[in-house]
Amino acid sequence: MNGVELSYSEKRDWLRLTRTTTVGPVAFRDLLRRYKSAGAALDALPELVARTGRRGKMVIPPLEDIERELQGFEDMGVRLLASCEPDYPKYLRAVDPTPPTISVLGNIDILHKPCIAIVGSRNASAIGLRFARQIASELGEEGITIVSGLARGIDASAHWGAIETGTVCVLGGGVDHIYPRQNAELYHEMVRHGAIVSESPLGYCATARDFPRRNRIISGLCQGVVVIEAAERSGTLITARYALEQNREVMAAPGSPLDPRTKGCNRLIRQGAALIENTADILDILAGIQMPLFEEDTSGYTPPMINWDEVQDDIDKARTDILSLCSPTPTHRDEIIRQSGLPYPIAAAALLELELSGALFAQSDGKLSLML
Repeated sequence: MNGVELSYSEKRDWLRLTRTTTVGPVAFRDLLRRYKSAGAALDALPELVARTGRRGKMVIPPLEDIERELQGFEDMGVRLLASCEPDYPKYLRAVDPTPPTISVLGNIDILHKPCIAIVGSRNASAIGLRFARQIASELGEEGITIVSGLARGIDASAHWGAIETGTVCVLGGGVDHIYPRQNAELYHEMVRHGAIVSESPLGYCATARDFPRRNRIISGLCQGVVVIEAAERSGTLITARYALEQNREVMAAPGSPLDPRTKGCNRLIRQGAALIENTADILDILAGIQMPLFEEDTSGYTPPMINWDEVQDDIDKARTDILSLCSPTPTHRDEIIRQSGLPYPIAAAALLELELSGALFAQSDGKLSLML
């Protein structure tokens, strides 16, 4: 699918399917594999949900709302990128599950340069702020794009350090929603010199549940993540965890054991994160990273064709077994399928229908939990 430019109607269907309430990244991927196009998947959704006996959870946005959002993107100069298109960032496309669409305001080209995330405490120390700004500036001079989340503290300091060389912020809200408001000047500078990235609709104001999804994109865009000043229960550590899951490098600046703002960094180092004290340390680590291959699989393997109508009775029976294995604790879908003992296509189809109906809640990393 990589490198396929979508037409207006195809992109409209992709966005509409993405904005459907119970369609997460994995459901989007599975629907596209099964129905071959977003338009065909949209047509099939009502019947898929009806089979579960659950109604009312899934809401497909009206076509007019999607066309209005696309017009808003055009008016603002925002590019909507689908994961199959050539301008979609390669590192983010390699994340599993891949965010189906992202919107980008600003310079898309800097997303295709080597990227490093710099993240850390909102309540940062003066020395932490200076260090973040310094290494961001020096990495920028080496041709590296700095990625962060526009939060006050370490994020903002890193953005300012790289404002002239290129920096990207990922927002939990829409690309037009400035948060926090105190970083409005920085936001407008980044529109001119960098890029603003989001998965969310225009005008959307982020809530607490949106920030893990944002953090996953921050790490997904990058070769590695640098953590500067993070408390033991800091949201910054979520970004580091996503980076590890995505096979990215995790680097951390050590700090005083007496400063609670550095306890998270010190713990990361004890757990195996690379200790960094200056920009040269980061560049040495990057030099040792083997660049992944982003080309499509050319092995010739083609998944077996399935007549879904013929196996629907099996899927109906599987839903009950699958549901009994789920709990309020998020569990990876592969583990649920393994424990079910069912053939993979049948179990995956049952999970898809349960997710679409709202019986299961899918997190951005693909883990599933019972909706209570």
